[in-house]
Amino acid sequence: MASITAAKDQEVREITRIERIGAHSHIRGLGLDDGLEPRKVSQGMVGQLKARRAAGVVLAMVKDGKIAGRAVLLAGQPGTGKTAIAMGLAQALGADTPFTSMAGSEIYSLEMSKTEALTQAIRKSIGVRIKEETEIIEGEVVEIQIERPASGTGGKTGKLTLKSTEMETMYDLGSKMIESLTKEKIQTGDVITIDKATGKISRLGRSFTRARDYDATGPQTRFVQCPEGELQKRKEVVHTVTLHEVDVINSRTHGFLALFSGDTGEIKSEVREQINAKVGEWREEGKADIIPGVLFIDEVHMLDIECFSFLNRALEDEMAPIVIMATNRGITRIRGTNISSPHGLPLDLLDRMVIIPTSPYEEAELKEILKIRCEEEDCEMSEDALLVLTKIAVETSLRYAIQLITTASLVSRKRKRTEVGIDDVKRVYSLFLDEGRSTQFLKEYQDEYLYDQSAGGDAEAMEVTV
Repeated sequence: MASITAAKDQEVREITRIERIGAHSHIRGLGLDDGLEPRKVSQGMVGQLKARRAAGVVLAMVKDGKIAGRAVLLAGQPGTGKTAIAMGLAQALGADTPFTSMAGSEIYSLEMSKTEALTQAIRKSIGVRIKEETEIIEGEVVEIQIERPASGTGGKTGKLTLKSTEMETMYDLGSKMIESLTKEKIQTGDVITIDKATGKISRLGRSFTRARDYDATGPQTRFVQCPEGELQKRKEVVHTVTLHEVDVINSRTHGFLALFSGDTGEIKSEVREQINAKVGEWREEGKADIIPGVLFIDEVHMLDIECFSFLNRALEDEMAPIVIMATNRGITRIRGTNISSPHGLPLDLLDRMVIIPTSPYEEAELKEILKIRCEEEDCEMSEDALLVLTKIAVETSLRYAIQLITTASLVSRKRKRTEVGIDDVKRVYSLFLDEGRSTQFLKEYQDEYLYDQSAGGDAEAMEVTV
């Protein structure tokens, strides 16, 4: 009995999906109601009501396809939820709208030019919905007959009988179709579709006429109606790809395999011009639609003046996504120049943007965020410990307080406790320094560190260097 239980436990461990907990894995959306009004706490979002309301307006325009080639700047102090708002926007858009996220410093580490890296990011954020008609056979399986040769050699043959509400037809099966039916575990009473072009078989569900066959159904069985009309039909199939994927597939030097390896390299401008022309033709013929997506550039102040000039021109292109940028800088130098500007961005680019400001969280909001993070990280924390952690977040930073959740949980487990208490929070607070205490420590013991650049340490450093 014990061995059977152990075997079952092993099976559970093998099929359990491991989910990583990230900094924004608790975000499920922007937390807006149907009128685009922000709720105080919803979908993992807390506070920042004005910023979320503004992001909701952008979201509505993206979904309607009425906004493209625009730029939005999320500006605020560190730890005020700029990236969280962008992630919430990505979740709210869904899988159909392309969303590309990148950091400003990424373009310097890629083995391609800066403008090429930005071009690829922009084209990853533009979707193409391609429509095409295909012939399918759709019906309920009445009977499957498979004949195996008596000699044991040679291919299998068979017959498949399908019916709709109006007709019933028998089809001859080859060895490949028989393999597909066996692989999909198709049986009598299933409603299936067969793509005539590719021969692909898809099971739609079980016919309602078989709803009483309890021996052949399970709790997860999906029941569908028997198809109406003729068995052979023309069906519109929609494929959604990004312009970058089309670029890579049509790039002779790389081909579609580059989509899996990620090594796309630089793509020639001629290839992109041909693709733009072809997509334009499809749009005029009604075969394709353009879906402007979102490109999110975090730490945008890390881009230099060349990148900003390129973005200025790219935003004017007819095929341009919505570019959302985030920065925590005030008036600072534009990279690549000696000119200072608000947020480290050129004034002509700032003039094109709508700026959404974020403000510091209040104490009650910090407590709610920490509570949500405790649930996300599966950490049971007492109310008193949560109050202490909130106080730490107020005095230091929210990011530092969030880092203490998992460490405090590990300390409490070491003590054989099921709930994190005040002692556990105080313990990890003493073990791990925040920015303020670390700076204070350096000031007290700066003379004992090598190459000290503070007042009085410059001469010593020079002597050592000489």
